[in-house]
Amino acid sequence: MAIVVNLDVMLARRKMTSGELAERIGITQANLSILKTGKAKAMRFSTLDSICRALNCQPGDILEYTGEEK
Repeated sequence: MAIVVNLDVMLARRKMTSGELAERIGITQANLSILKTGKAKAMRFSTLDSICRALNCQPGDILEYTGEEK
């Protein structure tokens, strides 16, 4: 997919674990893992909003369009 999820990068910058983020935004660690690995087919705007609030970042900090298919 031409969209890359940079959630690991933002977690590292904020010195936050996946488990802590999952707890803060109210999703399971398994679902967060699916998002982090880019295997998710979709993401709700409410989830993206929660992630951005928890990490104090912009959606563009998390999602990147590369234009290249894997």
